[in-house]
Amino acid sequence: MDSAQLALFALLIGVVLGVSVALVVAAAYAARDRAVRRGSASVPEGIATVLAGMDDAAVVVDPSGTVVVASAPAADTGLEEGRTLPEAQLALLARAARAGTATEPVVVPLGVAGEVRSVAVHARAITPRLVLLVLHDVTEQERVAKMRRDFVANTSHELKTPAGAMSLLSEAIESAADDPAEVRGFARRLRAEAERLGALTTRIMTLSQLEADEPLAMREVKVDELVTGAIEAHAAQADAARVDIVRGGERGARLYGDPRLLAEAVGNLIANAIAYSTPATHVGVGVKTVDGVVEISVTDQGIGIAEDDQERIFERFYRADRARSRRTGGTGLGLAIVKHAVQRHGGEVRLWSRPGQGSTFTIRLPQAVRDAADEAALRHPARSSDKKKRKRRKDSAA
Repeated sequence: MDSAQLALFALLIGVVLGVSVALVVAAAYAARDRAVRRGSASVPEGIATVLAGMDDAAVVVDPSGTVVVASAPAADTGLEEGRTLPEAQLALLARAARAGTATEPVVVPLGVAGEVRSVAVHARAITPRLVLLVLHDVTEQERVAKMRRDFVANTSHELKTPAGAMSLLSEAIESAADDPAEVRGFARRLRAEAERLGALTTRIMTLSQLEADEPLAMREVKVDELVTGAIEAHAAQADAARVDIVRGGERGARLYGDPRLLAEAVGNLIANAIAYSTPATHVGVGVKTVDGVVEISVTDQGIGIAEDDQERIFERFYRADRARSRRTGGTGLGLAIVKHAVQRHGGEVRLWSRPGQGSTFTIRLPQAVRDAADEAALRHPARSSDKKKRKRRKDSAA
């Protein structure tokens, strides 16, 4: 081998050795960088900026479960920088995400602003040591879902009762065909169950329409006509129960709303007051205007409502006195309709009750006022009437 070949061979060996050394050094640097990243608890650049612009609660936690970075809304959930995760489920979710295990959103009960809320938590590893947790409040969705489940279950149960009774009564009528007196008795009961079933179906449809946020047929409503119509519609029920209905309060108030729904809301309160009153007592219906709000109150001298029941009295199908409700044909939906109808009109329903002393339900709705003169007339009806009389006399004299 001559000198030129030796030189070329030596050069080749040097290149191979140089490349090998370079690869070893590069691999060493890469291994070092991976080790640094694996052992580093520093937050990647840009994460803090993203969290600062988030509307949902979001935090970055280290392997010890300590919050490293948090979005502003996270403070309401008790997740603040420097504090550990308050719930064991959150720590387990973060550990699973760090280990590379695929995780689905988990709903966790969490203390938010002084109350327990349902929070859907998403977990993703952003470094080998750090995990991003994003928390979305799903309390309302959970409440609505539970309400729908309960509504379907309760509706099925309530519909089965009159339907089953009608089936049994029809069989009884058939078997008693030779006894006209029994047939008439069974027929009356059958008619009562059919009316109950019809009332229940109608109220379910009304409640469904209210919850579907369908547009209301809004127009100006005279409260005097509203109250008078509701009282007249339940006069027969009051006579049968030997209960007097007394109308009092201001006159001339106006509302802006759906007349049918408002009439049903007031009528439901009057019907309940009569049903839960004892004979020879009074049901009072009063109207007054306070600071631009029309208050329609229905007061009875009945059995009253226990304090524990008052919190649930507006729930669908909830009955404080189931035995009495069955006897009077109650559906358990009347007060739920009142609540939803009033809320759809931007108002509220208030309740005062004491067992043995009676109850007062008050519907509060915004007053309909067209101009200053109308407002003065509503606040001082007598004074306005005097002005109108003087104006008519002046016009006549002219």
